[in-house]
Amino acid sequence: MANNRKNIKGKNTQKSGTQKSQSTPAAKSRKELRKTGFYYSFLTIVLLFCLIQIGFSAILNISKLVAYKAKIITLKRTLNDAEEHNKNLKEEIKLFSTTQNLEGIARNTLKMAGEDEVLIIINNQNQENKNPNKQNKKTNKTEVKNAQ
Repeated sequence: MANNRKNIKGKNTQKSGTQKSQSTPAAKSRKELRKTGFYYSFLTIVLLFCLIQIGFSAILNISKLVAYKAKIITLKRTLNDAEEHNKNLKEEIKLFSTTQNLEGIARNTLKMAGEDEVLIIINNQNQENKNPNKQNKKTNKTEVKNAQ
């Protein structure tokens, strides 16, 4: 019986020991659950931040792409216009490089004459006809004052 009592006491101690060990793993498991829950929450926040950053970068890159394509189109248009303008200027250079055209420019714009020619410049009276209207008003006012 003494052996039975020891066994019973041992069983009681084992039960109480298991109860203590069961409460400790339960507390440990709760702590572990909190730690893993915090860990998963932290990872979720980090992943959301990364997704937001990737989305923002994608939108920014797309807008830059559209802006650069628009700039490329405008630059191509200006390049084509400049090439056409250069073609026109080259044609004008060919026209003005001939001696006859140079003589025509010199005679008309620079008022030059050839070696055996005499240059006669006639001033137009049209400019004086435009101004006399103003002078007529002044003279009319003076005539009216004299009449009074």
